[in-house]
Amino acid sequence: MELCLGTVQFGMDYGISGQKQPTVEQAVEMLDYAVQNGINTIDTANAYGTAEDVVGAFLHKKTMPREKLWIISKFRPNLLDDVKEAEYYAVMKENLTNTLGRLGTGYLDTYLLHSARYVYNDAIINTLNRLKKEGYARKVGVSVYEVDEAKRCIEHDNVDFMQLPYSVFDQRMKNGGLFDLAKKYNGTTQIHSRSAFIQGLILMEENQVPDFLAKARPIVRKISELCRRFGISRIALAMNYVKQEDSISHLVFGVDNLEQLKEDIEVFQQDLDKAIIQEISLEFCDIEADIVMPSLWKR
Repeated sequence: MELCLGTVQFGMDYGISGQKQPTVEQAVEMLDYAVQNGINTIDTANAYGTAEDVVGAFLHKKTMPREKLWIISKFRPNLLDDVKEAEYYAVMKENLTNTLGRLGTGYLDTYLLHSARYVYNDAIINTLNRLKKEGYARKVGVSVYEVDEAKRCIEHDNVDFMQLPYSVFDQRMKNGGLFDLAKKYNGTTQIHSRSAFIQGLILMEENQVPDFLAKARPIVRKISELCRRFGISRIALAMNYVKQEDSISHLVFGVDNLEQLKEDIEVFQQDLDKAIIQEISLEFCDIEADIVMPSLWKR
């Protein structure tokens, strides 16, 4: 498994506590550091504020040759809701070419739909693949949220990439048989996981959890107690839990500053005892969706 640096924090205020986005110079410095320390995959999106512009500023520096990087971006959410099928291609191509312009590159390595429900619309998927055949992207796929959406991706002949949420707090994909299905299909759909830290919730102390997530306080207290008992950090636990799943090729993570980036890269190299990971994870195997899915948080 490898790391993929997510860039949502570089384009907007983000996170459970609304952390402020870094300056362009700070973000580019982090991207520079990441690629110089073994991370060649970068995830961004049209919907992440100015993140594509920031990645574009980084690519312009040519710290690393473009062909050695894997750049992922996403189609703007909901943009096709009121569009007729005959206009899908024009709208999707315009959105993609605008993304390429902001990034300053001639192609994407992966282009994803950011509205997971579009995976059930074959006309949209076929249009996505038309753009792929025309050379605008090397792989195409969907960013999903639910188990059924993820299974649809694996079973669909024209979806070769998927990003999904997965963490020690959010075990829905594993419990729903998604990874078993992926193995059955011999890994034909590449899988990246996101939300290992759930916007920082896993790393919080109980008294730091905001009131709108008060029901999460007992599980935050529990994970803190377990990590102290076993002498491990919550960052290491969060990353190692995801690392146990060999169907996932990349762990997508985001950072607010350079020191955090350095720590995450270092911690990712550490391997914890699998028996400890398994024992701890059993405590969190059935957490309610409105705790682990930020889209359901009532801020």
